[in-house]
Amino acid sequence: MTFIVRTLLSVSLTGFFLTVHAEGAAPAPAKADPAKGAAIFNGVCVTCHGAEGNSAITVNPKLAQQHPEYIAKQLAEFKSGKRANPVMMGFASALSDDDMRNVGAYLASTKAKPGFAKDKDLAALGEKIYRGGIADRQIPACAGCHSPNGAGIPSQYPRLSGQHADYTTSQLTQFRDGIRKNNLQMSQVAAKLNDREIKAVADYIAGLN
Repeated sequence: MTFIVRTLLSVSLTGFFLTVHAEGAAPAPAKADPAKGAAIFNGVCVTCHGAEGNSAITVNPKLAQQHPEYIAKQLAEFKSGKRANPVMMGFASALSDDDMRNVGAYLASTKAKPGFAKDKDLAALGEKIYRGGIADRQIPACAGCHSPNGAGIPSQYPRLSGQHADYTTSQLTQFRDGIRKNNLQMSQVAAKLNDREIKAVADYIAGLN
C-alpha cells in the first residue's frame, strides 16, 4: 500500500469515527434560564411558596436562595414518585427537565428572608445537636453537611438557614418514620432522634442566618 493510499485511508477512517462519535453523543442540556423559571414559579408555585420563594405558610418550605441543583433534583423525584407527595407530584408531572432547571435557577437568584427561633431553651438544645451531634448515640452534627450557618453545600446538601421550624420538623419526622424515602443518609440520622430533639433542631435552624 502506497503512502498516499495509507494517508487517505487514515483520514477517511478518522472522519468516520469522529462522525459516529458526534452522532452518538448525548446533547448537552440547555443552560438554565432564570426568567423562564420565574414565569413558571409565579404562575404555579407562588401561591404555596410565596413571592420569590419566601413562603409565609409555615408548613410549606421557603425555597428562596436554595441551591438550583437541589430544587431540580427534588422536582424530578416528586415527578417520579421517589419523593411521595400527591400535591407536588401533580405539579411536577407537568414540568420538563429544562423547566425544573429553570425554576431552580430562578430560586437561586432570589433572597431568603431571615427567620427566627421561638423557644430559647429548645433552640439551645438544637444548637448543641446541630453543631456537635450526639456522640454517645452516633448522631453526627448537622453542620458537617449543611454548614455551620445553614448555607449547605451546593449540589449536595440543601440550604437550611431560616427555614420554617414547622416544615423542618415535619420532614425530619417523615425521614425518621420512613414516610420520606429519597435520602438514605437523612433517614438514618433522623431515626435516632426523638420528638423533642427534632423540634429543637428545627427551632435552631429557623434562627440561623
